[in-house]
Amino acid sequence: MRFDLTDLRLFLAVVDAGSITHGAADAGLSLPAASERLRDMEAIGKVKLLERGRRGVRPTPAGEALAHHARLILRQMARMRGELGEHADGLRATIRLAANTAALTEFLPQRLGAWMATHPRIDVDLKERQSIEIARAVAADLVEIGILSDQVDTGGLRLRPFAIDRLVVVIPRDHALAASRHVDFADVVDQPFVGLTDGALQGHIDAHARRLGQTLKIRTRLRSFEGLCQIVSAGVGLAIMPETAARRGGRSAKTAFVRLADDWATRRLSVCVRAEEELSPSARALFAHLGSRGSR
Repeated sequence: MRFDLTDLRLFLAVVDAGSITHGAADAGLSLPAASERLRDMEAIGKVKLLERGRRGVRPTPAGEALAHHARLILRQMARMRGELGEHADGLRATIRLAANTAALTEFLPQRLGAWMATHPRIDVDLKERQSIEIARAVAADLVEIGILSDQVDTGGLRLRPFAIDRLVVVIPRDHALAASRHVDFADVVDQPFVGLTDGALQGHIDAHARRLGQTLKIRTRLRSFEGLCQIVSAGVGLAIMPETAARRGGRSAKTAFVRLADDWATRRLSVCVRAEEELSPSARALFAHLGSRGSR
């Protein structure tokens, strides 16, 4: 059976997500490419690996056996890469890391930059994902390290505190809410908004709007928090972003912000791995570094 590492990572992602669509996203593949690989795996092995149903997929007994061995193989490959990277002159190692939007934009660059500067032979393959996707990816060994919020199930993962992320509503300084200290999302969900072009944070906000039976009225989308603050200041609509970004952007855009009172809007971010003893030496060092300042 000629399965490559991409095949194995994809199969584990699909099994852990219970969905080919979500598994393909976790593995960084398009749905058509993932479906073709899975069909080829079954054809090459001459065995059915997945039971497909209306509610998703689940592994057959043969699929469970493949998943077990795939985890062992990928874990061993990660160890090999890490140890070679530690001992071989000129050989580079890569750490796979996934983070949600707040961690990626507000907290991670400074901490990661300081560490990478002292480890010039270590590269980091960094992906932005929603927290629920990150938990699945770490559990499936698709990434070695994840940074996610406490809003998702992290059972079975090893966690260290990373940061506290508070989401706020950014408003013009003369807005009626400017005198308020807190506001419920339900009280503003029907207002015009401006949002991010894409990313895990926007997906998180949209999901909470749907839980209220609403769809956000997004007038336009931009790629940066600074851009959102500028367009909010012109009175185009409201925006939701981390408090740190709102403070920074508000200085130049002359906007104000109000904290969201909803529980989901104050998130404790954690850095997580499946098991420290399974990490390569370089990944273990990065995990320790990222988790060393979480309470500060």
